[in-house]
Amino acid sequence: MRSPRRKAVVGVLAAVLLAGTGVAQAAPPPVPVAQERAAAATITWTLQRASNPTQDQRTAYALITSAMNAAVARYNNLSDLGKNITVRYDPGVPTADGNINGTIRFGNRGYMNERTALHEIAHTIGVGTSSGWSRLGGGGTWTGGQATALVRQFDGASARISTGGGHFWPYGLNYDNEFSGTAANRHVQIVAAMVRDGL
Repeated sequence: MRSPRRKAVVGVLAAVLLAGTGVAQAAPPPVPVAQERAAAATITWTLQRASNPTQDQRTAYALITSAMNAAVARYNNLSDLGKNITVRYDPGVPTADGNINGTIRFGNRGYMNERTALHEIAHTIGVGTSSGWSRLGGGGTWTGGQATALVRQFDGASARISTGGGHFWPYGLNYDNEFSGTAANRHVQIVAAMVRDGL
């Protein structure tokens, strides 16, 4: 005796075969259109480690790894930006810093978090460090159309992105009190829009 589930499966298969092309009539697979969509870029990172790390270094490496993994995952999920980043633990750095050459240094333990990692990745991409930044953000307000339209979508028709000291706000994640899941997502989206503007 057939079970009701088996009868349903057989019925669905029969309907599919009768309604459309079945296995016996399989059409050749469609040929992909060349250059239909550019492949998304990816942000990658590596941590420079001491060959025989101290306990202090091992603790810092664990914190940095957690922060960078979270930040890079967020950038890769929400943007098509690409960058190869080299990260170092440098206790002489008072906070953290990022450079357009693709390096990030973390010093103070209080800055070894996702918020700081997102912020410093933005510097490696060009926020505050590129000629495009000087051209589009040097006057105190970001003038690029895409990022401006995006912040207005987030915050209303009169919203603008302010710039100064190599940083931007809102959504620049300049301080820990600016961090939330929403703000972090918007940060990545605005940085990607800045790149489209010519950052």
